[in-house]
Amino acid sequence: MDLKIFDRMESEVRGYVRSFPVIFNKARGSELYDEDGRCYIDFFSGAGTLNYGHNNPVLRERMMAYLESDGVTHALDMATSAKKYFMQTLGRLVLEPRGMDYVLQFTGPTGTNAVEAALKIARQVKGRQNVISFTHGFHGVSGGSLAATANRKFRKAAGVALGNISFMPYDGYFGPDVNTMAYLERMLDDPSSGLDQPAAVIVETVQGEGGVNVASQRWLRELERLCRRHDMLLIVDDIQVGCGRTGGFFSFEAAGISPDIVTLSKSLSGFGLPMSLVLLRRELDVWEPGAHSGTFRGNNLAFVTAAQALETYWTDAALSEEVEAKERLVRDWLENLAHSCRDAGLGVRGRGLIQGLVTPVGDGLAGRIARRAFELGVVIETSGAQDEVLKVLPALTIPREQLQQGLEIVERSVGEVLAGEGRRSRPLKVAGGGR
Repeated sequence: MDLKIFDRMESEVRGYVRSFPVIFNKARGSELYDEDGRCYIDFFSGAGTLNYGHNNPVLRERMMAYLESDGVTHALDMATSAKKYFMQTLGRLVLEPRGMDYVLQFTGPTGTNAVEAALKIARQVKGRQNVISFTHGFHGVSGGSLAATANRKFRKAAGVALGNISFMPYDGYFGPDVNTMAYLERMLDDPSSGLDQPAAVIVETVQGEGGVNVASQRWLRELERLCRRHDMLLIVDDIQVGCGRTGGFFSFEAAGISPDIVTLSKSLSGFGLPMSLVLLRRELDVWEPGAHSGTFRGNNLAFVTAAQALETYWTDAALSEEVEAKERLVRDWLENLAHSCRDAGLGVRGRGLIQGLVTPVGDGLAGRIARRAFELGVVIETSGAQDEVLKVLPALTIPREQLQQGLEIVERSVGEVLAGEGRRSRPLKVAGGGR
């Protein structure tokens, strides 16, 4: 397959084309097709952007009807029928049933735009500069968002000093026996700890890019308690693991917490269209008109598909229940795989349909498994500080049979890579599908 034009004309910064060196030209559901007609099962989902699959027919039909009616496509932050209907639908199906009274701020088209706005408003409200972020956190690669992002690879690309952020250890950072929230509480309580009083805390309930690290419900509740006690705003970055990825529409619902600010993007549009949104408590909306702007904060096509996604998948609990069932399937499969390959030092962690097969740090094993899986027909990525986690991130709507087929390929890839490296493992026998 001829990729020479990408080498010749596109910047060296390109990344995923190196992991998946084919030219894709068609997609449907959880299937991607390259120019040679080969089909791949998608366990990547546009890094969490395609929770409802590629070219979802219901969403596509609604978008096409809107286009054929000459609906407004670009309107900055002017009022449009599409925007009105999205807000009404979000309120009716998501916010009101959960007793949430948030103001909606439509920011630029990607997640980092939402994070930038959230950090700015938090600092304005509290009149303080410092914000707490966490080890292995990822919040974007534009200025303020990058400052809150922990990974050295991204930070060193900034070219300038990144400040006004204090990093604290995430849940489990020192192992399961260390309560990192006690450490944070001590730092906040001690006036000589060197920690400037924060305006806010920004956190992911599951760190996707950071290695599928999962915060416990108790840890999240303790974090909320500290925020209230120390007059800090709680910002939940739900960009990758919101919109149903962990079962509920918001990933923090299970913990019973009430964030002051929530950032959403990725699967919010439901169709892969650029859209990001900040939800903030009504009393925090201290913006002056036009104080935060952006040319593409009014993607009306995204409003159309987002509203349709809500009406299709969030009128009842069916999708959440489906995610829970598929979570059990994937989790059991990966845990049995790790057990079968005990000598390889594998582990499993995750929530909902973001699950990680954890390999030894510095070994490079996850990358080799991902490459072999791609050769066998599964698109899957790695994550973690040293790309040590194979991240299983399928569409929430993937058919069960196709999910099992993809897991079989992952299983085969693990076995072949380990066998090729002469590693000992038990015969691979994974629960699922009666095998």
